[in-house]
Amino acid sequence: MDWPLDVTDLARLQFAVTTIYHYLFVPLSISLSLLTALFHTAWLRTGRDDLKRVTVLTGQLLLITFAVGVVTGLVQEFQFGLNWSSFARFYGDVFGPTLAIEGMLAFFLEATFLGLWFFGWDRLPRGLHLATIWVVAIGTQLSAFVILSANSFMQNPIGYSIDAETGRAQLHDFSSLLFNELNLAAYPHAATGALMTGGALLLAISVWNQLRRPHSSGVDRAAVRVMGKVGAWTMVLAGIGTAITGDRLGVVITEVQPMKMAAAEALYSTTSGAPFSLFSYAGPGESEPSIKIDIPGLLSFLATHDFHGTVQGINDLQAQYTQQYGEANYIPWVPVAFWSFRLMIGVGMAAAGLAALYLLATRKDRDLPAFLHHPRLRPVMVMVPAVIGLMPLAANAIGWIFTETARQPWLAFGLFRTEQGVSAGVTGTEIVLSLVGFTVVYGVLAVVWVRLMCRLVRSGPGAGPEEPGHHSSTDPEPDREADRDSGERLVLTY
Repeated sequence: MDWPLDVTDLARLQFAVTTIYHYLFVPLSISLSLLTALFHTAWLRTGRDDLKRVTVLTGQLLLITFAVGVVTGLVQEFQFGLNWSSFARFYGDVFGPTLAIEGMLAFFLEATFLGLWFFGWDRLPRGLHLATIWVVAIGTQLSAFVILSANSFMQNPIGYSIDAETGRAQLHDFSSLLFNELNLAAYPHAATGALMTGGALLLAISVWNQLRRPHSSGVDRAAVRVMGKVGAWTMVLAGIGTAITGDRLGVVITEVQPMKMAAAEALYSTTSGAPFSLFSYAGPGESEPSIKIDIPGLLSFLATHDFHGTVQGINDLQAQYTQQYGEANYIPWVPVAFWSFRLMIGVGMAAAGLAALYLLATRKDRDLPAFLHHPRLRPVMVMVPAVIGLMPLAANAIGWIFTETARQPWLAFGLFRTEQGVSAGVTGTEIVLSLVGFTVVYGVLAVVWVRLMCRLVRSGPGAGPEEPGHHSSTDPEPDREADRDSGERLVLTY
């Protein structure tokens, strides 16, 4: 059967769909594990009931997100054998160690200790119980660092040699793979971006409870306030961190992948003092934008930290790569690179701005403005928590779209082209059928995950068996019975 796309494009489409879906859960797992550990620590140090309830709710959110993330992550590994076996043969000796380490961290370390934390509320000593969630938090960070090192090799191959007989890449310096200059810049950017998503989820839950049931006796109001404040501050601080780390990452990308940065700006000619376009439009048949709104020198500053720095253009890089690698088209899909780069920045900044606005509106423990509770605004206000929660997720996903599409036409930059990596015997029909299968399975998982998340959001940090206003801060050691109640609520939720 003939398909509108060739086998390579269909394989790319399938990998893009499964990867973007999987990555919706990755930043949430990274951030929620750390936030749960911090809440748990704060609760043990203060004995405050509101912190305990936030810890329980955040842990529940982490558990269901981690479970779905692990399942969807398995598909990513299967992809290499399914549609990209040629690349797997070339890249396997490099990618294998990172997959093995990441698998041990995710499936053995993180999953085991998350289970111990989940079921250990009334069984483990308090200090040991706290240690289990910190192992999960640290393991999640290590897992992210290791898997990003594998991706960084695809962006900036180092620490390898090519076997003369087999033509395969062989890893000869694992430390170079881990501490790739690009990985050292990409990991902090990914980590801070992930923290924004976790903070946004907490803020969204808090705002939903404040808007939809401001006087409900079934919700711990102090816990709702804590979630809102911590979530908003996490978004603001992580947003600042994302901007700082993104600035560093932009400089490194310019050094190792100049075509990616040129495509991000649709800069066709090498320019000193290159501007940054807020808007650009190229009409039908135009190879370069005819309408642009620019900020002079900003792109040069982002790329070189010098407003008068030189940034290579697409046309010059195309000529350079043609001479270096042979006759071919080395230009990525410029409109996707251009707009995804701006959407990533714009959506992320807007999310941090909303968090700052929340902190301003609720300073000195004020409630949300009364006019937000007006019945006529309810249809609009009900969407506000969803917007808050989804914006950082969207910025993360768009950032990865930019990272991967603007690397094209390379799988491993300068080493291995995309069309070389597709499995030799796979057909378009087989890819379409597998994509349909993945879509059905992922659809079911999405329904289950959304239903569970909505149930937790609606329940909020419940008042529990104790009085909502009661605080046990005078007792620095939370009692064992309270631990048992928390554990039972965790289990009964499912």
